[in-house]
Amino acid sequence: MLTELYASGDAAERLAVLRALPVLDAAGHLGPRATPLIEDALRTNDARLVTAAIGPYAARHLGQGQWRQAVLKCVFLGVPLDAVAGIDRRGDPELTRMLAAFAEERTAAGRAVPDDVRERLDQTPTPDTLPAGARA
Repeated sequence: MLTELYASGDAAERLAVLRALPVLDAAGHLGPRATPLIEDALRTNDARLVTAAIGPYAARHLGQGQWRQAVLKCVFLGVPLDAVAGIDRRGDPELTRMLAAFAEERTAAGRAVPDDVRERLDQTPTPDTLPAGARA
């Protein structure tokens, strides 16, 4: 029924379904079964749907590769990284690499890098800034 409601709904109804996913999941009613709804919302260019899609449900159930792509989608759409549930827990060196490549491309094109991306990159240790014993 949730899938049908989402599929037949307008943007506001889809947004309501996406926002309800963490509550339904916490109650033990979903598990990963609703990830196709998240995937569909992430294919849109509607920042409201993308923001709702990258919430706690996605943080729990999206695979790491999909989750990283969702974070990058947020950056491209101007969705603040603070809206990404679990970013501190799920962020990894590959996400950092992707954000750094994005920032480098924007800088090379003479375009601004979003402040939250720059702040995240500034906070993330790189191999050069890690203590010698922590380097791989």
